[in-house]
Amino acid sequence: MIDLTVLFLSSFRLTRLLVFDDIMEKVRAPFFMEVEEKTETGEVELFIVPREKGLRGWIGRLLSCYWCTGVWASAFCCLLYVFSPHTGRFFIMILAVAGGAALIESIVQRLIGGTD
Repeated sequence: MIDLTVLFLSSFRLTRLLVFDDIMEKVRAPFFMEVEEKTETGEVELFIVPREKGLRGWIGRLLSCYWCTGVWASAFCCLLYVFSPHTGRFFIMILAVAGGAALIESIVQRLIGGTD
């Protein structure tokens, strides 16, 4: 049960890292493009959308979907766990601890109303 919890937390954190975290923005950039649209009031809004075609478009669509990326991140964590007992488990443990900390921080922020 502990192994499953560690894998759950590590895949959660890896997915968040790939899909949302600023630190990975440069890694995601080649798979997205910026699209400008004017609102009814004439203001310009900028949207970041996956590229339309090819491998970069497919990866962009994957990275824009938390659930899709989560499947691949989970598969990666499970493969590391099974096939790389020492190095892989160390990497997984780091992600799991960070994932647990992120969940605790989310709970704390909700309890105190999001103030620092």
